[in-house]
Amino acid sequence: CHRAKVPFFLDICRWAENAYLVREREPGQGTRSIPEIGRSFFDLADGVNMSAKKDGLVNMGGFLATRDRTLAARLRERLILYEGFPTYGGLARRDLEAMAVGLREATDLDYLQHRVGQVRFLARPARAPGIPFVHPVGGHGLYLDAKGFLDHLPDEELPGQALSVELYREGGVRSVEIGAVMFGEGTATPHLPPLVRLAIPRRVYTASHLAYAAETSPTRLGTDGVR
Repeated sequence: CHRAKVPFFLDICRWAENAYLVREREPGQGTRSIPEIGRSFFDLADGVNMSAKKDGLVNMGGFLATRDRTLAARLRERLILYEGFPTYGGLARRDLEAMAVGLREATDLDYLQHRVGQVRFLARPARAPGIPFVHPVGGHGLYLDAKGFLDHLPDEELPGQALSVELYREGGVRSVEIGAVMFGEGTATPHLPPLVRLAIPRRVYTASHLAYAAETSPTRLGTDGVR
């Protein structure tokens, strides 16, 4: 990017979860703090954008940050036109205060261990035969392989969307298709694996909620089949 003089921006909405996985999985990272690992990410970039609904632990808001002062001034002008004054960006004070707290709390190791642990808890029943999903699981949700469930459906019949509908019909579990419906433009089916994401909201569900989701949807669908 630098050789081509193209600014390099990172989407850091889940930076703390990713930093936790780096700390856990990569050699030599196990003693570093989450902010230290995050700094290693940010030092590579010319700027970042963040949806604070993820690792900001709030229900709305976000921010842009850049090292380029000229670009920052241009962004402030656009902000005034479309969102609000730079001191608040269209957000209520309570949301700004909550974001300031959430950005710190998201780096807490106990919180991150629980957060990633919930994803692994949801994945545990899915390890049974007939439950195809993406390995290893990450920090925010479980990705089901829709073609593994619905191998009789061709791509043009949208197996990911079909599986997402059946999950809701079977157990009231909301999910989202990640594939042709999300990324397609209506002219042709993109060459993407049809996945269905079960994302876990932060600080919302107990183990009982996740056990219900696992028992009433992916496991039964994998056992009984969807036709």
